[in-house]
Amino acid sequence: MALNLDYVFRETGTNLVRNVGLTVASILTVAIAIVLVGASFVIRTGVANATLQFQGGIELIVFMDPDIRTTQREAIERSLDDNPEVERFTYVNQREAFEEFKVLFEDSPEMIESVEPELLPPSFKVVPVNPNAASVSSLADQYEGDAGVKDVVSADDTIRTMQELFRFVSVMCVVVAGVAAVSAIVLIFNTIRVAMFARRREIEVMKLVGATNWFIRVPFMFEGLIQGLTGSVAAVGAIYLGNNLLTDQLEKKGIALLANFAVPSGELFGLAVALLIVGSLVSVVFSGIAASLYLDV
Repeated sequence: MALNLDYVFRETGTNLVRNVGLTVASILTVAIAIVLVGASFVIRTGVANATLQFQGGIELIVFMDPDIRTTQREAIERSLDDNPEVERFTYVNQREAFEEFKVLFEDSPEMIESVEPELLPPSFKVVPVNPNAASVSSLADQYEGDAGVKDVVSADDTIRTMQELFRFVSVMCVVVAGVAAVSAIVLIFNTIRVAMFARRREIEVMKLVGATNWFIRVPFMFEGLIQGLTGSVAAVGAIYLGNNLLTDQLEKKGIALLANFAVPSGELFGLAVALLIVGSLVSVVFSGIAASLYLDV
């Protein structure tokens, strides 16, 4: 029996209206699950952006004057190389510093345009042998005031605490998102079961006149697609709104450590597309499974 689009849309609309309570519950649960997954990504990316300079075990950054002489830079490099408290270090020239600056201020093109690489200080990113706060502070004191050194910045307990806290929050978001996703799947299953039970007579007649199982399944799968897509769209809208509100609040409060916490719009767009696809695909797949299980109601 050939599939007719009018039939699919009509049957899907009938199912959605007939089970409006379950439909709304399914959409909301899908939205909650997607929001939590998206929030986990935003938190992880935000923390990575906010602490970009302190990744890979880096606990200390020695910023040098932009116009530092070669002999001064080489003296600092030799000192770091010979220092038994330093495990390893990396030199970041002005061009590399500018590339890092562009990542940090990706959403502020006017700031990027106003800065030239020659204005940014080169630096040494240092991984100490002992990362505890006292040792890092002692190591920083060794380079404060050296010729050619502009500033020495360390990853203190505040940064480490922030990373651990947000890592925990991110994991909890994923766990709760998993629970919400299971709940959404159960609701979708129940919605399809109720819809098929309500139309069991029609399904029996359709089978008697030669309708295939796929012909019967498609409207119910389309119903799942609408639920998943609607919930995903609502979730993506909430994530965009939350990210924008967070950006505005951080700009107003002027919290230096969290100035770059907000996720750039480019990364957020990729996340939105992925969430829309995953939310819709999961809903369609499990709607099809549910329809197959309850074909004999």
